[in-house]
Amino acid sequence: MERLGDFELPDFFKDPSYFTLQPVGDARQAQIRAWKQLILDYCTSKRIYIVPVEDEFPLFSNPAIERSLSPEATEVFLSALVMEGHAEWTDLTQTKCLVLWRSIQDWANYILNFLNERGLESWVCTVEEVRFGDETRESELQGIDPGVLSRAVILLVQNGKARIIENYGIWFRTE
Repeated sequence: MERLGDFELPDFFKDPSYFTLQPVGDARQAQIRAWKQLILDYCTSKRIYIVPVEDEFPLFSNPAIERSLSPEATEVFLSALVMEGHAEWTDLTQTKCLVLWRSIQDWANYILNFLNERGLESWVCTVEEVRFGDETRESELQGIDPGVLSRAVILLVQNGKARIIENYGIWFRTE
């Protein structure tokens, strides 16, 4: 089994044809499904939120077989994730993609569960404390993309589970 650092790659990663966008319907659909799952698994494992289309991204090349995805193929695979709601383009020219390995609603639920499990039913903190504080160390909140966190907090505010304090603080209440 081939590896990219500590990440185990699927068998198709050794197949040169998977690095060339397939023109035929069934083969192309199988290729898209395989790449979508690989991108989601890799980003989840490595806690990567932003994936570029044209810049070097380690997942999109295999030096052992001297193959790399073209920007067109990368855009097709990322667009498929966007269509399923697992990603969003960060710009109008579609040069970077925000990969949502959890939906925004799932992140909001994760935050509430996290707080309940730690007895933080009424927690006041800053965005940076959520992203890099002692309370969230070694949790999935550690290093969370600030845009993803903001959108999850907005959902929690709308549901009465959080309140923004003076533009930089957050008061979570899970009760």
